[in-house]
Amino acid sequence: MTEHDQLPLPDYDHLPVDGLISRIRTLDAEGLTTLLDYERAHADRLQVVTAMENRLQSLREGARPSGGDPAASAADDPQHARGGSKVSTATTGPAVNPPSQGDPTNPAQPRSTG
Repeated sequence: MTEHDQLPLPDYDHLPVDGLISRIRTLDAEGLTTLLDYERAHADRLQVVTAMENRLQSLREGARPSGGDPAASAADDPQHARGGSKVSTATTGPAVNPPSQGDPTNPAQPRSTG
């Protein structure tokens, strides 16, 4: 049985399902088989097992690994997303006019119908 620290995806047990499913695309058939065996022996999550089986079938039919780095931090991984927002004053949306709340100096804005 493969040990946790020998898995082809670092911190496998701590990855959110969506992040995990996107990262398996970086693995070859051997790495994916190792991970699938580990998943079945431990959490055995239906969604994860099904995604891995489907990806493994695609690899057997000629698909290739995506070429990404399975160890790279993912945007959907809260542990790696702590760098903060990349929003700046140049990329923020327009200021929102708050509702009038009965304040006569702040008239209601027309609603768009479209």
